[in-house]
Parts: sequence; C-alpha cells; structure tokens
Amino acid sequence: MAINLLTGGVLETVWSVVLAILILLAMITVHEFGHYVAGKALGFGINEFSIGFGPAVFKRKSKKSGEVFAVRALPLGGYCAFEGEDEEGESERAFNNQHPFKRIIVLVAGATFNYLLALVLIIISMFAFGQAAYKVNSVAVSEDCPVQYSLSEGDIILSVDGDDIYLATDLISALKGKSAGEIVTVGVLRDGNPAQAEVMLRADCHFENSSQVSLALRALGVGTYAVDEGAYYDISSVSCKFGFFESLSRSFVYSFKIAGTIFTVLGELLTGNLALTAVGGPVTTIKLTSEMAAQGLNGFLSIAAYIGVNLAVFNLLPIPALDGSKVIFCLIEWIFRKPVPRRVEAVIHVIGFVFILGFAVLVDILQFI
Repeated sequence: MAINLLTGGVLETVWSVVLAILILLAMITVHEFGHYVAGKALGFGINEFSIGFGPAVFKRKSKKSGEVFAVRALPLGGYCAFEGEDEEGESERAFNNQHPFKRIIVLVAGATFNYLLALVLIIISMFAFGQAAYKVNSVAVSEDCPVQYSLSEGDIILSVDGDDIYLATDLISALKGKSAGEIVTVGVLRDGNPAQAEVMLRADCHFENSSQVSLALRALGVGTYAVDEGAYYDISSVSCKFGFFESLSRSFVYSFKIAGTIFTVLGELLTGNLALTAVGGPVTTIKLTSEMAAQGLNGFLSIAAYIGVNLAVFNLLPIPALDGSKVIFCLIEWIFRKPVPRRVEAVIHVIGFVFILGFAVLVDILQFI
C-alpha cells in the first residue's frame, strides 16, 4: 500500500512537471509562430521553423518554399530562423534587407501572439470559473476597531475605495500610504449580493514592496491571530462569477494588470526595494507552474495565461537579445537611414543573452541558499 501511494505521488509530481514544461513549450512555440506568420505574410525568407532545440526527431522540408519544419529533442524552446537575420543577405527576401517597419512588425508579432493566446485563456477561465477573490472567514474585532467598522465573515472582497481588486498587488496599491484608524470603503459580495463596508484600518499601510500582502490584510483586520513569530490570516481564495459583458471586460483588465506587475517588480528590483530572492529563473518557474497546473483546469489556465502575458511583455523590453532591443535597432536604422554595423549589433545581443542567462541562473541559485 505504501509503495502504491509513493508511486502515485511520484507519478503525480512527474505529470505536473511535464505539464509545466508543455505550457512553457507551447507559449514559446506560439511566440515563434507569431514571427513566422508575420514574416510569411510580408514576404520574408524563412529557413526553418523549429519546436525545441537539439537533434531533430522529425524534420520535413517544403518542396514549394524550401522551408524546414522540425521537432527537436529538447522541449525547452524553439525558433523561427529567417534568411539573412544575423548578417547581410543577398536576397531581397533576407531579413535585414527588408524595410525596418516590416521588421518591427515581425519582431512585435511574437509578443502579440503570446498576449492574444493568454487573453483567450483568461476569457475562458473567467467565464468557466470566474475571477479569484479573497473571502473573509473570520474577522478580528477589538474595542479600538468595533464591529461596525469591520468586514463580516463570508464577505468576498471586490474593491477598496472604488479600486477593483484583481491581484494582491491591487490591494496594496489601494491601501498604500494610509494610516491606522483611517476609514476605507470596501466593496464586497455579501450573501451573493453587492454591498459596501466601512472598514477602520488596523495598521499603517507603509509598504516597502508589492509582496507585503500580509500587511494589507492585517490592516483590513481580516482574522488576525498570533502564531509563533508571525500571524495567521483566516482568508481563502474563491471564484467570483460576473455577467457576460462584465466578465469580458474584466478579462481585458486582468491581462493588463498582469502586465503591470512586471514593471512593478522590475522597478522594485532596480531600486532595491525587492530582493532577488523574490523572483525566480527557469527552475523556479517550472516548479511553480507544475504546482499550479496540478490544481486542475482553472490552475492550468491561470498559470498558462500568466506566463503568456509575462512572456509578451518581457520580450518587448529594450534589453539586448530580446525582441524589444531589436526593435530599437530597427528604429535607429529607420530614423538615420543607416543601420548600426551588424557585427556590433550581434555582439551587443550576445552580451545581453549572456547577462539574461546568468541572471536566470543566479536567481534560481538564490532560491536554494
């Protein structure tokens, strides 16, 4: 019996990791397919479209176009290889011989496809399961903060002072800068009906970074109990459904909110307000993705959408080796009618790639120190 349980647990873990890798592979493939579709439509020469890296397990060359389609052994990426992408090509269809505006469209298309897929997944999740929200299971009441200025058991938090709460970071943004004793208006769903609660804050909301969700919950007085050195907040995550048009609208807003968290985290990392241990590289991403995917279809859709939006935004950042940086070089060529020397650009992208790879390895290592 013990052996069966152990085997079942191992298989479940392996399956979760496989799902995580498949999600990442799918998102990267969709990204590269975006480049391919745009390039094909604009007349770019394409040498190969590959799913994965390493030795080819399947390879086929189109007799009509000469394009190679391949599936490779390592499911950790993929690529769309354009003719003359890294050098000056003689053919008019070569990547670098195309007008800069066309190249920009092709470069942006990858992120666009990632975002569109993520948006579709968010819409499916929103209609099928609803939006995740905080449900209050118990409330801390004291003489200083009477019950009439508290949330009630069973309340589902939807907004604070008119700001809708989609993510934990929205809760922090809505309360930021407020002090203990201030009254905030919390929009809730109470017994299935929309309601408003006047809540007296139990703590100052002077947040150092966007990870201090516990402080925001303590300020709202959501079931605070002393537990060892920390505190316990008696809340749970529930799904809250809305009508057709509101669900559709919230899907778009939610996707923008996810994108916004990337800039928030990057800003906090650059200012030192957020430690490197708060972020993770590929190993951490696969670990968290596998945990979410194992929670069922809703978790699978949520993490896939989150990765899709993150991949879209991150790739458009002006960091060497990323599409956003290549767009900058295209703009320079377009404005000054002369490209940056290809060798110089190539060296810059190589340096950027090494930096990104090193950073990814570093943040993963920090997770285990």
